[in-house]
Amino acid sequence: MKQGPRSVPSNQGVRQNAWRARGAGAGLIILLTVLAYLPALSGKFIWDDDSWTTGIPGLLRDFAGLQLMWCQPTALQQYYPLTGTTFWLDYHLWGFWPLPYHMENLLLHILSALLFWGLLRRLQVPGAWLAGALFALHPVMVESVAWITERKNVFSLVLYLGALLAYGRFSRFWQVENHSKAGTHNAPSRRWSAYALAFVLFMAALLSKATAFSLPAVILVICWWKRGRIRWQADVLPTLPFFAVAIGLCLGTAWLEKNHVGAKGPEWVISFPERCLIAGRALWFYTGKLLWPANLCFVYPRWQLDASSGWQWLYPVSAVGTLLILWQARGRIGRGPLAAALFFAGTLFPVLGFMNAYFMCYSFVCDHWVYLSSLGLVALAAALVVRAAEQLRAKTVLYGFSAVALSVLVFLTWRQCGTYADLETLWLETLTKNPGAWLAHNNLGNMLEKQGRIPEAVEHYEEALSIQPNSAEVHYNFGVALKQMGKIEEAIVQYEQALRLKPDYPEAHNNLALALWQGGQVQEAIAHWELALQIQPDSAEAHYNLAVALRQQGKTEDAIGHFEQALRFKPDFFEAHHNLALALWQTGRVQEAIAHWELALRIKPDYPEAQNDLAWLLATLGPAEGGDPVRAVALAERACDLTGHQVPGEVDTLAVAYAAAGRFNDAIATAEKAIDLARSAGQSQVVGEIQARLQLYRSGRAYSRSPDMTSPHNP
Repeated sequence: MKQGPRSVPSNQGVRQNAWRARGAGAGLIILLTVLAYLPALSGKFIWDDDSWTTGIPGLLRDFAGLQLMWCQPTALQQYYPLTGTTFWLDYHLWGFWPLPYHMENLLLHILSALLFWGLLRRLQVPGAWLAGALFALHPVMVESVAWITERKNVFSLVLYLGALLAYGRFSRFWQVENHSKAGTHNAPSRRWSAYALAFVLFMAALLSKATAFSLPAVILVICWWKRGRIRWQADVLPTLPFFAVAIGLCLGTAWLEKNHVGAKGPEWVISFPERCLIAGRALWFYTGKLLWPANLCFVYPRWQLDASSGWQWLYPVSAVGTLLILWQARGRIGRGPLAAALFFAGTLFPVLGFMNAYFMCYSFVCDHWVYLSSLGLVALAAALVVRAAEQLRAKTVLYGFSAVALSVLVFLTWRQCGTYADLETLWLETLTKNPGAWLAHNNLGNMLEKQGRIPEAVEHYEEALSIQPNSAEVHYNFGVALKQMGKIEEAIVQYEQALRLKPDYPEAHNNLALALWQGGQVQEAIAHWELALQIQPDSAEAHYNLAVALRQQGKTEDAIGHFEQALRFKPDFFEAHHNLALALWQTGRVQEAIAHWELALRIKPDYPEAQNDLAWLLATLGPAEGGDPVRAVALAERACDLTGHQVPGEVDTLAVAYAAAGRFNDAIATAEKAIDLARSAGQSQVVGEIQARLQLYRSGRAYSRSPDMTSPHNP
């Protein structure tokens, strides 16, 4: 029997099968990545997260803060306003609940992996799906995903890859040139809408993190890899606007890194030969960690550089030699390996030591710096595996490698996520792998100090100083801990040492001034606060502390000016509102004083000092002046409730308020209790004052201000 002709699958059916396969591949990447990163979702905020979240509520609270992020380059830790905007939105959606922050980082990472796969597929790189999966699951990427601060990395990469894909639609750089027999070139038509989209995405990537600067150079590398040459008009000319923007923003970022973040000083005095040693060793370090991700650490040991050492020069010499070998072998092995190596080294350039990066005072390498750059080596590794399987004509090799490698990476990533559970875990894990990490000792001490575990904190500060005696930051933190222990003189020594190492350290000037002020050296304290403000004019704390000192010296008008400056830079500074109100009351500006106490209580409703002083004022003012005995009673009762009715001055204020409201029996009983408390505290003068007021209550009269009384009873 004759058989009819076999049907040929339609193009639509082929496309449907392809889409199903891609959907299954994407689903598998998503599933494995979510499983691998599950422990990260329960992590808390850790080191430096406060610089972008919990430590900047003033910037996150309203549109004025959002505007500052974009218009003032120093408003954030670094000028990455688009990243800052994502944190601004997070704050308005879920406050400081860490889970959504972690989920967003993870989703951005997954999206990057899928975009990476799609880009490699367009570029016809063998093993595109495997490369996407390897990137998604590699434990070196954990630092960028599990550390909330590194939203900069994961967000920027999504935009970077999106820009590359859009530019590819414009230039068709993934297509090999076709030449007719007559030698004419069939150039694809340009899609300028795709070009515009690529430029917008590139700008957004730069405003998320400046490491995206490499994109125009990467475009040219891809053009050379795919076509064997770079054409001026078709390839170079369209990238010039990209280069211009990249160079401009990179110069600005480098300046801010040095002058705002603080990447300058003795730790960054490195000769050019030493910087070459750092670059060569870093390239091989990252290559090693990507190939064999063992002993990953948040802070790696900082290498000792010696330009006279022959073996240290093996790193940069062998790195350059490898590039030269790949260039010479391009005719035999293709241009792909060299393109991958150029991508890897070129995108790493800003953190290879030739430019100052703040973290280099702790270590010359860190995992999140290789997040973008890893794409080159990951793509090359996946392609080599596929080619090897093709040479062996055994797909089982590819499937076996993929299954084993991805399973191992899922486990390693899952385990590495635990390092970022919380601050204490992070620093203890770091010290386990790098006992010489003075940063870990310092920050663990800082964390313990905030928990009130001062003796333990002191032990870590002492250990940090034994490793790094020239750290102004550790001396400063040690001084803070000693001051909390009541060791003022020892704290002063540590602050002074911090200032010898770093004379322009505003926090050290501020805290040294506080210690001197407590020791009665008022003029010396004022001099250091003035120095702190010369270095950092927008320091709300220094303005506030100087104002308090000036007010105590009787320079009330000068104090008012500094209180107002403190509130200009920190509008939610409730202590400044309270003390400004006291100063305003002292100068007779009663209504302004009331307004600032109201603001203080709006910011911090459970603030007994403000409640007490506002209650005293409202109880002693006449009706024409804005007195309000009923409100005074409510405020005074709340102040006493918060302090357990054990503070003589606050109980006295409650008695004054009761009398002003006509509740004389309550006033008498409360005043008698205030007298008992004052006697127990040895406050004989206060006892006399309350007894005089008690006589008024017994005669049915309230206590009221005399016309010249322009300051509170307990300033």
